[in-house]
Amino acid sequence: MQDLLTEIVVHLSKSHQQMARILDAKRHVAVRMAHLVQALPDEHPQLNGLDGLLDSSSNVTKGVISYLNSLADLQEAVADSMTHVVKAMGDSSDEE
Repeated sequence: MQDLLTEIVVHLSKSHQQMARILDAKRHVAVRMAHLVQALPDEHPQLNGLDGLLDSSSNVTKGVISYLNSLADLQEAVADSMTHVVKAMGDSSDEE
């Protein structure tokens, strides 16, 4: 039983590592978008007026929110997975 739990933890660890890599890529995109916004001139930006400015800033905000939501999903997945593993470990120690 312990070997099975160890194998499950290893697989969960690998899948969480891959999710973390995806989130890191999303983080880089969000940081780059923020740098682009910061580089915009304060006066006379060529964004097709106020509507263009609102659309661009809305897209940046959506990207940041998407990244933060993905990060929260990863944390929730890790917590759920570890909860099941800890319960199974507790059950297996009760059986011994």
